[in-house]
Amino acid sequence: MTHTLPSFPWDSLAEVTARARAHPGGLVDLSVGTPLDPVPQLIQDALTSAAAVPGYPATHGTPELRAAVVAALSRRHGVAGLDPDAVLPTIGSKELVAWLPTLLGLGPSDLVVIPALAYPTYEVGVQLAGASVLRSDGVLAAGPARPALVWVNSPSNPTGKVLPPEHLRKVVEWARERGTVVVSDECYLTLGWEAAPCSVLHPDVCGGSFEGVLAVHSLSKSSSLAGYRAGFVTGDPALVARLLATRRHAGMIVPRPVQAAMTAALTDDTHVADQRARFAARRAVLRAALVDAGFRIDHSVAGLYLWATRDEPAWDTVAWLGERGILVAPGTFYGPTGDRHVRVALTATDERVAQVAQRLAG
Repeated sequence: MTHTLPSFPWDSLAEVTARARAHPGGLVDLSVGTPLDPVPQLIQDALTSAAAVPGYPATHGTPELRAAVVAALSRRHGVAGLDPDAVLPTIGSKELVAWLPTLLGLGPSDLVVIPALAYPTYEVGVQLAGASVLRSDGVLAAGPARPALVWVNSPSNPTGKVLPPEHLRKVVEWARERGTVVVSDECYLTLGWEAAPCSVLHPDVCGGSFEGVLAVHSLSKSSSLAGYRAGFVTGDPALVARLLATRRHAGMIVPRPVQAAMTAALTDDTHVADQRARFAARRAVLRAALVDAGFRIDHSVAGLYLWATRDEPAWDTVAWLGERGILVAPGTFYGPTGDRHVRVALTATDERVAQVAQRLAG
């Protein structure tokens, strides 16, 4: 089967990037959520500690890693009763998002619901499986159809919107009545600012049962591990077992040193709090600067981004900021309804964030 996939969205920023780079003060890139703060030393040490292990790593992950995931989700997010066997490390979260519909056996007869404004890889994953996609923030919009899979994302990328537990609970109940799998992208769960994000695996949402529910997590933002490709999926033991069986055949294995690094990252909460504080400080500066420059910030109560608008076409805003050496992502990257917003990432150094504030004030 051949797949006609869309162009990679960020490639379309090349011309604006060149203009922004020509600014006398240089480019400040707020278009992507890539970490730039150093990897904590305890994680580097853990990575090195496993550097001499010669054998093949376990696709299922080490027992220590899976136990660390269960303990971290309990400590940090109130998830109770999770079986370590229902934890599966992944090569970052993006590859899982892209291949999950295929790994679950979805095909042309299946429908997948994704948020109206969504991380582009959700739709790419549906296309790779040959399934159909419906953009909707309410699963009832599917009408009489029985979707095979529903994606939820709270805090949202790009909007920073948080879905309250009662909303998530209704989605899970609706899906269970129809045999639909709910997959929650929780990569920004540690970054709640003006709202408290809730995991789909929390008892208030899933009722103490993980049937038909999966949660996807990444250590890229919370532990600055984007370069390590460190993520995991957990939830329904039967669904995780299906994913594990296929991934073992396909050689989709997290390297052993990365598993050791993940275990260290999940065992320590101090570095997570420190990184959160860095993002909070940068967020405060960027938000105030954008508002003072005439922007309106919508949602953005959690997560790694500000969802900003000047009530004009998104690409006009991208160009306006580009002339000031500031690169952001147009909301159109995330869906048609993002056509008057831009996504501003909090991922720049304190010095460069201060530069953004100065440029917007000037």
